[in-house]
Amino acid sequence: MSKTTNTTRAQESTNAIERLYITMRHLFNRGFYKPTGVSGESLKNALLQLRPEIYGTIAEEKAEFNGLIYVLERLPEGIEQCRFINLTSDEGYGKSHFKPIVPPKRRRNCYRIDDEQMNIEITRGRSDIYDILTHLTFLFVESEKICKRVLIEDTDKTIRDWTKLEDAAKKEELSQSEREVALIHTANILGRSFEEVLWVYEKFATKDDPERFLKIVWWLGKLAIEEEVTGEKRVITFSAQLRERLGHHIHGERWSDTIKETLKKNDLLERPIHIISANMHSVMNSLFARTALAKEFPNSDSLEIYEALSSSGNKVLRDKVESIAKKNGMISIDDVSGTNIDVQIFDMAKIGKDACCYELEMGLPDSEKPVIFVMDYAFGEQAYETIDELLKPFGDKEEDTIYLNIASVSIMGKAGILEGGKGDLMIPSAHIFEGTADNYPFKNELCAADFKGHGLKVFEGTMVTVLGTSLQNKDILKFFHQSTWNVIGLEMEGVHYQKAIQSASKIRKSINEDVKVRYAYYASDNPLETGSTLASGGLGTTGVKPTYLITDKILNQLFNA
Repeated sequence: MSKTTNTTRAQESTNAIERLYITMRHLFNRGFYKPTGVSGESLKNALLQLRPEIYGTIAEEKAEFNGLIYVLERLPEGIEQCRFINLTSDEGYGKSHFKPIVPPKRRRNCYRIDDEQMNIEITRGRSDIYDILTHLTFLFVESEKICKRVLIEDTDKTIRDWTKLEDAAKKEELSQSEREVALIHTANILGRSFEEVLWVYEKFATKDDPERFLKIVWWLGKLAIEEEVTGEKRVITFSAQLRERLGHHIHGERWSDTIKETLKKNDLLERPIHIISANMHSVMNSLFARTALAKEFPNSDSLEIYEALSSSGNKVLRDKVESIAKKNGMISIDDVSGTNIDVQIFDMAKIGKDACCYELEMGLPDSEKPVIFVMDYAFGEQAYETIDELLKPFGDKEEDTIYLNIASVSIMGKAGILEGGKGDLMIPSAHIFEGTADNYPFKNELCAADFKGHGLKVFEGTMVTVLGTSLQNKDILKFFHQSTWNVIGLEMEGVHYQKAIQSASKIRKSINEDVKVRYAYYASDNPLETGSTLASGGLGTTGVKPTYLITDKILNQLFNA
């Protein structure tokens, strides 16, 4: 009986996700929508039916705090104050007097145009739009909760708690007693305890704006109340240029062209190239840190060195490793294309004696020494756009065309795990695309046996590429995990990478058909466990060990190919 109930709930959740994405695509094509209009209500109702784990108590009357922190870390500061939110392509705001606002946990440029309008640049494809609209819908749900609790029914008057919060939010500075009084009133408005409200207040407080949480709650409620009382609607719009450009790989092509020009300039185009999608530190540190920091850490193991480099207070150590890397053939390409994907290129022919922590085969001529190409993480569908463009031949004319000698593509990333905990490893044998019949089996050069004996759990099986991590709930994930799909985790890019690799190698023939692929993920969260979702916080130093373990296994295979 329980199995039938779970399956039904999983199907309902799947339908809710489909409705969300169909609605979002329709709104994008239409060009605008109002959150309290028919289309906005459709988005809201689908999200409330889905009840994603990352949004916690969104479907309950009380306010959801972890979800609020998660969302506001990924949206521009001040967005809760804006009645008009405009999603645009890269339309030249960087050349204006407006200062870009970059959210702490999402690399996107946002511009506060005036008191009422926020413009958000979309340069990473549809996944970015889905991400933003989902988070905005969460905010609108929370703001409506506040409105319903403070607006006296059938009047335009508000309860006493709201008046007290408004007085506190408008003050430049509060004494401790004034702050605590304001938090008591806020707790009543949000349906939470004083202790819970104090906790989230401290999470939002900054040196420049200690009362930020009170202001956020006030602005969320203020706009919802005005909408209800005066009819002044909030509006989300999509610029004409964004609608025209989306899907045409404009930013991916710029990014790819810059990289290929750099490879050509340094005579690296025809050398064996190993692509690694990772962060901007693990490959560089793995190659050079142990030798570069031998004096600072004479008797330390690698993990201690990597943990020290990951500490925010050790910029001097990081600069020293980077300096050694640049002296030994590393080329850095900071992104100017709008993809927000930086690149490092390591020329193995330029590495000095005893500088690197790995050794190449003796006697290998420089022309055959590999080039390691490291690209920062892509976001969702952006993975297809960037890799698809990168794997295309270089040159405009057929007679000048150069086919890149791509020897391997390795993907290391964070993912949600369905069995195990933060820091554990997932080694996929296939990727399946949520909501479609698309599936991509492949031969992974990495296997679970490569990672045994390091104190981490290792799972091998299928990974599901989801349309958005913020839209997952336990029912869908349990179905994936317990069904014959044998899903071990979820992430957002795997299908898109593999689609680009397979089309380039097997259909377009622009790279070797036998190109080697490696995929390995470490767990950032377990969405099946309460309190272990992405909204519960980051990995901290827990991520250091799996990050460098995966990097080491990839590099060992490259150097011993």
